[in-house]
Amino acid sequence: MAMLDNKVALVTGGATGIGKAIAIELGKNGARVAIASRSLNRVTSAAEELRTAGVSALGVQMDVRKRQDVEAGIAAIVSEWGALHILVNNAGISGLSLITDADDSKWFDIVNTNLNGLYLVTKAALRQMANRAGRVINISSVLGKFGVPGYTAYCATKHGMIAFSRALALEVVDRGITVNTICPGWVETEMATSGINESAALQGITPEEFKAEAIAAVPIKKF
Repeated sequence: MAMLDNKVALVTGGATGIGKAIAIELGKNGARVAIASRSLNRVTSAAEELRTAGVSALGVQMDVRKRQDVEAGIAAIVSEWGALHILVNNAGISGLSLITDADDSKWFDIVNTNLNGLYLVTKAALRQMANRAGRVINISSVLGKFGVPGYTAYCATKHGMIAFSRALALEVVDRGITVNTICPGWVETEMATSGINESAALQGITPEEFKAEAIAAVPIKKF
């Protein structure tokens, strides 16, 4: 038997990047994997790709900022496969949010997605999560450990995810459910490329120069 045979997993933001890679690995280890994304085209395509690779996959269109979307999506997963065992809260957005910005919309969009979405999905998932077997895994960032200029919203939410995990772990421990946070560094994704371009422009250097500096700061010297 594979390590995760008969386990049901939900990966938010699972149609691209880190979330998609996690979904594939969960599936390779035997889990039935639901991937959620607010983009119907992306989640449909990604779910088909997983199934082609031999993974038992279900695509769910879900905007994590909307309670109705979240509850309907999780209900569909439970209807298909039964109780959840694994929740990976990976959905998130980034972007510059300078304190001098006249428009506050970027701040609220990042906070609503990264923190309020985390809360809504976790709350709904825990109602359907198996006792003594549940796992909540939150994907934060190294920016949950330190700050960088121009990313107050993103850093605040990623720090918040760690605090959320620490408190929630104590709240659900009696159910035998664990809660942990992972803090990835640089990974080759669309979000990373966007961040490189934004940060380079803010510093007045080229994206290539910024990426070289970023790699130099990573002990393993690669993304």
